[in-house]
Amino acid sequence: MLNGHTDAIITLAFSPDGKIVVSGSCDYTVRVWNVGDSTNVESVVLQDHAAAVGSVAFSPNGKFMASGSSDNAIRICDLSHRELSTPPHSLEGHTGAIICLAFSTDNHKLVSGSYDCTVRIWDLQSSDTHVRVLYGHTGWITSLAFSPDGEHIISGSTDSTCHLWDSQTECLYGHTSWVGAVAFSPDSKQLVSCSGDSTIRVWDVQTGTEALRPLEGHTDPVQSVQFSPDGSLIASGSFDRMVRIWDAVTGNQKGEPLPGHTSGVRSVGFSPDGKHLVSGSNDRTVRVWNVETRSEAHKPLEGHIDFVQSVQYSPDGRYIVSGSYDGTVRLWDANTGKAVGEPFSGHASPVTSVAFSPDGTRIVSGSFDKTIRIWDTKTGKAVGEPLRGHTNSVESVAYSPDGKRIVSGSWDKTVRVWDAETGKEVFEPLGGHTGGVWSVAWSPDGQLIASASYDNTIRIWNANTGDPIRL
Repeated sequence: MLNGHTDAIITLAFSPDGKIVVSGSCDYTVRVWNVGDSTNVESVVLQDHAAAVGSVAFSPNGKFMASGSSDNAIRICDLSHRELSTPPHSLEGHTGAIICLAFSTDNHKLVSGSYDCTVRIWDLQSSDTHVRVLYGHTGWITSLAFSPDGEHIISGSTDSTCHLWDSQTECLYGHTSWVGAVAFSPDSKQLVSCSGDSTIRVWDVQTGTEALRPLEGHTDPVQSVQFSPDGSLIASGSFDRMVRIWDAVTGNQKGEPLPGHTSGVRSVGFSPDGKHLVSGSNDRTVRVWNVETRSEAHKPLEGHIDFVQSVQYSPDGRYIVSGSYDGTVRLWDANTGKAVGEPFSGHASPVTSVAFSPDGTRIVSGSFDKTIRIWDTKTGKAVGEPLRGHTNSVESVAYSPDGKRIVSGSWDKTVRVWDAETGKEVFEPLGGHTGGVWSVAWSPDGQLIASASYDNTIRIWNANTGDPIRL
């Protein structure tokens, strides 16, 4: 008989070699019992939790033991140290009691399930223990297991369902509603996204994990986000009519929101020098802001007769392009706010997205009419024939950093990559999203494409092959 706990024992586990038993109890402790020698059963008490311990698990190699508690924390103990004198490593993030734990077969990952209805995958090899959160259950997570090959995780819940997950993924999960926009940081190492859940999230591109806590402050869906050219700031525009600026390192909001628009903000973009910010709105105006003084640089740019869906500065900062639900593309002088020439006309339906080529000589636009058009910036005339292939509205377009290709995202759930000179598709459509694609972005180094979808996820693609990146 193993005596020592002073309250009910909730969970037990044998080590893979059968020589050690671990127990977790309502007395807040974990006990490690050496049962290999039946004549001298010893136990070591681990007193690191602040509440009842409801789950324990061994790694397959027997080196590590994990414990989960009602204090919402997970502790990992290295059993290779005989005296267990090294303080356990703490994994924190769950907002409810830990109910179940399981190690991957290669000992590199730990998966946890909680009262908070989420499953978390912890990368134990990374220096700061990257975590990926899996949303989908509507009840407590009651049971978890890795597949023998380590490729899949199955979870059971009080919501009466089991979910099968990839332990590696081609998606970034975190938003709880549609993802409206994505943008890369200038160094291509981070990705920022915004969502119908009113939050902004910053992701580590290499690991697919969140680099910061969610940026919260908007009170309605966030439609647009953008990094500043030096990567220090993030701008966001929301249906709450506000433009907000955030510190990209801390996630803290910088000052008060920029008021002025009288309806939802659909698009934001920094000037190349980072000193100004442009925004487009459902109020049919384009506004230009001084980032330092937080005041409008001049009167609103007026001319569109319907929602302004997309805005962007030219690479030299002299011009602003806007695309509208009125079916036109307009060019503006960024310094004076005056219209340059006549509207670019040709689309048969609302214009959803506009972007300059890297050299500023071309503008690309996407539309509800399912086509993509390329325009000569100086003349406003269409260049070549429209790019056709999407079977539903084109929601987003962007040039590659070298200007040789164009990427588009559509409500037909695909991402397509086009040769900017010939208008031909470079490879087969990139499929995988289960909802319309609302935003696409090219990494500044030209190696990656990101897409954001109505299916609540973000996907990252190899820009040279079209293959999905597994994270």
